[in-house]
Amino acid sequence: MRERLRCKEIWVDGANKYRNPDEDLPADFEENRDEHYLALDKPKEAEEFIAKLQQEMRDALVMFNNGFPKNTKVKILPKKGGYIKLTPLDEQTAPPNLGAIKKQVFERWPTIGLLDILKETNFRTGFTSVFSSTASREYLDPNELTKRLLLCIFAYGTNTGLKRISASNPEITHEELRHIRRRYLTKTNLRGGISEVINAILREREEKYFGEVTTSIAGDSKKFGIWDQNLLTEYHIRYGGRGVVIYWHIDRKSALIFSQIKSCSSSEVASMIEGVLRHCTDMEIQKGYVDSHGQSAVGFAFSYMLRFDLLPRIKAIHKEKLYRPETGKPEDYPYLQNILTRPIRWDIILEQYDQIVKFATALCLGTADAESILRRFTSNNAQHPVYQVLMELGKAVKTIFLCRYLNSEELRREIQEGLNVVESSNSVNDFIFYGKAREISTNRREDQELSMLCLHLLQNSLVYINTLMLQSVLSHPQWEGKLEKEDKRAITALFYEHVNPYGLILIDLNQRIPIDKFEAANDQRIANAA
Repeated sequence: MRERLRCKEIWVDGANKYRNPDEDLPADFEENRDEHYLALDKPKEAEEFIAKLQQEMRDALVMFNNGFPKNTKVKILPKKGGYIKLTPLDEQTAPPNLGAIKKQVFERWPTIGLLDILKETNFRTGFTSVFSSTASREYLDPNELTKRLLLCIFAYGTNTGLKRISASNPEITHEELRHIRRRYLTKTNLRGGISEVINAILREREEKYFGEVTTSIAGDSKKFGIWDQNLLTEYHIRYGGRGVVIYWHIDRKSALIFSQIKSCSSSEVASMIEGVLRHCTDMEIQKGYVDSHGQSAVGFAFSYMLRFDLLPRIKAIHKEKLYRPETGKPEDYPYLQNILTRPIRWDIILEQYDQIVKFATALCLGTADAESILRRFTSNNAQHPVYQVLMELGKAVKTIFLCRYLNSEELRREIQEGLNVVESSNSVNDFIFYGKAREISTNRREDQELSMLCLHLLQNSLVYINTLMLQSVLSHPQWEGKLEKEDKRAITALFYEHVNPYGLILIDLNQRIPIDKFEAANDQRIANAA
């Protein structure tokens, strides 16, 4: 029953997460079929769709087969029924000027408070202007409101809490910050503020320093410890310990595009698709870099239908197989024979093509979140006809990707560089989210999401200010024409050596803590007062 409920073979009347799966699909699909096909840019005839995909498979296999004799980094061995041996990427040349550039940044801005970075970002972008109150009216002075909003965001984003922040600011009480938290710190407001900062980063970046506007993002999850008396917390089978995972989407120049808080067993494929579709910024995403856990045959199928490239770094590449685009030609692609397997079953794709478009439309329109829709398509529900079709479609798309991936060292390096940015971002998460041993100490789902979104906003503020600092340094005449290709490749706004996350730390040797012994008279006075 658990497995059937998980893949929605059975459902619960009146539920949301476990509702009737037909309610996840667009109700107007039959009436507006032509518009939905047009929105996905897919032909209405299944034969035309299949012919196009078949030709893409042929082109990819021919390209890989013809380039294989000169491909010194890939070997196909006959052992174990076909074994792909891939040589690791060579180490890249170190950027010659990056150290000097960062040194100048640190000399001009030796120590900056994290709260000051958040404040300066708001001065320049005005992201707090999108924070509206849930009450019908408010009488707070705008400057005072902004001040309290920034303190609340800092308290949640660093995990230090409202009490400690109010104790450091005597003019603002804990109750006043709690009032701001209740009335203004909502998911909608925070996502709106995050969107403002991301769009400001994309506007401010100068192409001559950071390269062309990126259309690719990398996705990965990071585990956070959390109290265990709630339904979201689970034991993480890979990292150990109880907690949740936050799935991040980050562009190649370090801006966090989207974030989601998930249980440890949730699908990373669904999280990847959700972030591509719901990022709410001006960015047009065309590529998504993921690791092995962020890809599957179903993921490849939906990425093809939703018109973006799923580009994973596959750990067990030696086990992968290539599927044939057609039957009756067993001698085609002679260099790839050891890893070629059966042809794609185009007949079942032909039968269920309309259903594939229907589910892709549901993802695109957001009639349900990606995880709810993809939950139906797991190995526990292998008999579902649409699942079988998605597996076939995914295998065809994955074959095209594998041919490109194995044929092109540039593509492999591009994917590696994209995922390296995510790993760097995870270290910045630890730096910013330092309070309470980095454990989210609440059982309320709403507060957990607020911590995630405030951390998201703080990190993007850091990237925004660092971007302006780097461009200020690079605009000096001494750097005119000196940046080399390796410098532009490696330049990033994701660094924090010049940032003090804790605020001011001052020492005054003339100031003492008054810890004198009480005199008898004082003792008697205290007793009388009592």
